[in-house]
Amino acid sequence: QLQLVESGGGLVQPGGSLRLSCAASGFILDDYAIGWFRQAPGKEREEVSCINSDGSTNYADSVKGRFTISRDNAKNTVYLQMNSLKPEDTAVYYCNAGLRWGQGTQVTVSS
Repeated sequence: QLQLVESGGGLVQPGGSLRLSCAASGFILDDYAIGWFRQAPGKEREEVSCINSDGSTNYADSVKGRFTISRDNAKNTVYLQMNSLKPEDTAVYYCNAGLRWGQGTQVTVSS
């Protein structure tokens, strides 16, 4: 079965950190550009970051300097390290590979 599974979300205080994981099964992540997206209530889904097969990365302006995307090919997993979290980072975070999407993981930043 081809699927992506996100994990690592949760409740964190402003200024805190979380690391999200996106694990693939049934296919090799390294063959794809992998994107992290998020969707807050009442808002459209937006791309947060992506990592290409050559290792190059891109970030939305709103997360530059705070989020870091990386991949571990041995584990067939992509990570999103999120530091200095803000309330406006609250959303469901999804990973994407081609036409495949994970189920999402909730991130809530609140005091």
